Amino acid sequence: MPALAAALDGAGPALLPLPTGGGRGAVVAALDPTQPLEREDVALVVPTSGSTGEPKGVLLTAAALRHSARATHDRLGGAGQWLLALPVTHIAGLTVLVRSLVARTRPEVLDLYGGFSADAFVAATARMTSEVRHYTALVPTQLRRLLDAGADLSTYDGILVGGAALPAALADRAAAAGAHIVTTYGMSETCGGCVYDGVPLDGVEVVVQDDGRVEVGGPVVFAGYRLRPDLTEQALVDGRHLTQDLGRWAPDGSGRLEVLGRADDVVISGGVNVPAATVERVLLDHPDVAACAVVGRPDPEWGERVVAVVQPRDWASAPTAELLREHAADRLEPAALPREVVLVGQLPVLASGKPDKGAIRDLLPGLG
Repeated sequence: MPALAAALDGAGPALLPLPTGGGRGAVVAALDPTQPLEREDVALVVPTSGSTGEPKGVLLTAAALRHSARATHDRLGGAGQWLLALPVTHIAGLTVLVRSLVARTRPEVLDLYGGFSADAFVAATARMTSEVRHYTALVPTQLRRLLDAGADLSTYDGILVGGAALPAALADRAAAAGAHIVTTYGMSETCGGCVYDGVPLDGVEVVVQDDGRVEVGGPVVFAGYRLRPDLTEQALVDGRHLTQDLGRWAPDGSGRLEVLGRADDVVISGGVNVPAATVERVLLDHPDVAACAVVGRPDPEWGERVVAVVQPRDWASAPTAELLREHAADRLEPAALPREVVLVGQLPVLASGKPDKGAIRDLLPGLG
């Protein structure tokens, strides 16, 4: 917290949070902390891989982060105390700390070293200061586990849920339990959530392009990608972020944004963006895998689960999901490890030699 406070105040260097699992070396190599910053007002360089699997560093200024925090509190009804239940290696966890600093409140922090625990969440909730408003941020998987455990979420004045689509049945269940759920849409490039319950935060401008892609403008937009002016030019158009998401305005005339899905090839599992190409590259290193493609299958707990469609080198030694998870454990974060393996005799491919995802989904109904 002190280092983040110094970065926000311009009194300390920008921070680069590093992943705790595999991929740390790739992030350091791609973002090269020894090189000077592109801008002096950058407070955070947030690693993200988007759809390509290639590490990118999102440059977020102190002003953008502060605006995001203030706009969040304004929308929720005032500043308060936050419970941090998400890793600070991702934007959703980092912004909980930023909001706490802006609100001048001490966050309760969940120990996520051994994974998310409903019991630990309940215990942390009990430690929160009673005289202020209470907030937290979750992904749908965490929300489901808390409801399954019978946790009382009604004490929170706002529970931000993002990172993946919130199923309507889960939202209804949470509401019935007295939880004040706020669905969020955003990304690292917009300081996290910038659209709450379909409505942009104050100062945020959202445009749906003719091709359905969502464009975001306003003071929360990032300043560019670390050491990648080429990617910055593609993603920042006149200071606005052209996302890889497809959306529309709700047909009921409410003026709310509906996000339909991603234009790029990403599986969103447990609130984590899993680039399919990254997983494919790792799985192809397994000696029993001749070819593979990674897709997402709808999952009631994870939103989507990672499915590896594998053409084995030899059917007698075809790899199982357990074997592939063990093979990839040191190189991929947990959300990216395949939870299901589907074996095929011949993987459909395009003329380029890349997996034909459309043909694969047609071949295997139920894959999304």
